[in-house]
Amino acid sequence: QVQLVESGGGLVQPGGSLRLSCDASGFTFSRYVMSWYRQAPGKERELVARIGYGASSTNYVDSVKGRFTISRDNAKNTVYLQMNSLKPEDTAVYYCNAHQPVSSYDYWGQGTQVTVSS
Repeated sequence: QVQLVESGGGLVQPGGSLRLSCDASGFTFSRYVMSWYRQAPGKERELVARIGYGASSTNYVDSVKGRFTISRDNAKNTVYLQMNSLKPEDTAVYYCNAHQPVSSYDYWGQGTQVTVSS
């Protein structure tokens, strides 16, 4: 059974930091491109960051470049999102995604709420 379980969300003040984790099981983690998406109220879900199989390739949406860092540990089947210098506009539900480009298999977690507010 495929599972993606996010954790680490919460309430943080502007300028603060959070580290999100996504624990994966039920598939060959190292063969999947891993991504973090977010969806704010009333807005469409957007790609925040993506990391390739061996962590050598990363991509970020412009609004988080220099503040967020995506990483993965294939031995632990976990992907992380380190979020620094958080802003109120980062408030959203953050979702973990696993995608296999060859087979097009695609999995989603349930999401974790991040709220940036004073």
